[in-house]
Amino acid sequence: MNKLNFEIAEGKCVHCGNCVKDCPSGIIRFDENNIPTITDIDRCIKCQHCLAICPTGAISIMDKKPEDSDLTNNFPPFDSLLNLIQSRKSIRHYKSENLDKYRLDKLKEALKYSPTGCNDHNLHISIIDDIEIMDKFRDLTNSKIKAIFENKKLNFITKKLPRYKAAFSNGNDVIFRGAPHMIVVSSPIDAPCKDIDPVINLSYFELLAQSFGVGTLWCGFAQICLKCFPDLCAFLEIPDRYKPVYVMLFGPTDTKYTRTTQPEEYQLVSVSGENNIKLSLVQKLKRYFWNFIK
Repeated sequence: MNKLNFEIAEGKCVHCGNCVKDCPSGIIRFDENNIPTITDIDRCIKCQHCLAICPTGAISIMDKKPEDSDLTNNFPPFDSLLNLIQSRKSIRHYKSENLDKYRLDKLKEALKYSPTGCNDHNLHISIIDDIEIMDKFRDLTNSKIKAIFENKKLNFITKKLPRYKAAFSNGNDVIFRGAPHMIVVSSPIDAPCKDIDPVINLSYFELLAQSFGVGTLWCGFAQICLKCFPDLCAFLEIPDRYKPVYVMLFGPTDTKYTRTTQPEEYQLVSVSGENNIKLSLVQKLKRYFWNFIK
């Protein structure tokens, strides 16, 4: 029995071979009647490339019908997309109100389209989409941080952070910047790309959010709090055996930048292939250290 429900509408199939060529697992072949068939269903990674690439909509798989998919548009103008990337900024000032339902729903819908290693769609995404819930989470987190600063036994640590201690004592929202919403992406601890997939997911989310005029902020402070306070993970309903990888704040904002910045260049090398790749033992050990330890 074909548990993938891989079906071909033979009247629509033009035998172009696109599905055979594009299958990442290489498991689609033409049968004796020149109709595509899957030869090893256990190796299918459920990417739906076959459904997406068929020019006539002849392929259905896993009960996904081509008529239920949107047709792809031409690629957006390069200059427009580049300008969005250039003008993206971290936002630290938000309106104290919920984001409107239309934009919030669109952002949620887009989350499932980010790529993952081995097409492993097991990410867990916690979204605080109501400012009242966000305020509860904010108060809970800030109370824990404040308690640390007030604990005399931890003075040997907190005395090195006088500015933050004063800010928390004064009730400043140092971590969350008044943001009304937050998204946390977690991955299974045994996922093939557990530390990368959530970052890719949030990167897609951020660009779409900022194209909507929604402010975003990658929040390392909140990420540290999730690692240090397990009950915050419980608040966010993160399942067992899942690791919260990163946090992004978002929400409506009045902040509007007029122009792009002029950042310094990264180290950009066009590889020549002429370097001597015969490394000494010491050079190899240093590279292992840089690659895996640091």
